[in-house]
Amino acid sequence: MGLQRNVPFEILLVEDNAGDARLLKEAFRDIETPCGISVVKDGVDALRFLYRQDEFFSSPRPDLILLDLNLPRKDGREVLAEIKKNESVKSIPVIVLTTSSSDKDIQTAYGLHANSYIKKPVDLDEFEHVVKTIEQFWLRLAFLPEG
Repeated sequence: MGLQRNVPFEILLVEDNAGDARLLKEAFRDIETPCGISVVKDGVDALRFLYRQDEFFSSPRPDLILLDLNLPRKDGREVLAEIKKNESVKSIPVIVLTTSSSDKDIQTAYGLHANSYIKKPVDLDEFEHVVKTIEQFWLRLAFLPEG
């Protein structure tokens, strides 16, 4: 089993669709593993959050990032590329969670060193299944680097 922790896992959700963000947050509330979830709505704020800039100066370092590809201001591909080039945050696992199932997007994401690529579910039951699968593997089984 993965590392037992005394503090909740911190998850950064980068999602511009308010409905999807709400469904994901609801699904994470129903899992056994304690999690803190921070949500940002675009790629610029995702990077500011990770680098603790401006209003995000006291943001928690995420243990896991859930990243949509199609974002305003700076898209998820650009965000992923920047994360994986930066020594201070590149070890944080990034799960691409997007509506696209295009081979090109999948190849691009893995080429930019995404840790996983999941097609975004369409209803609450599917969101719950995806979140429980993420919990089982990423929060219980896998050993994640500490910040």
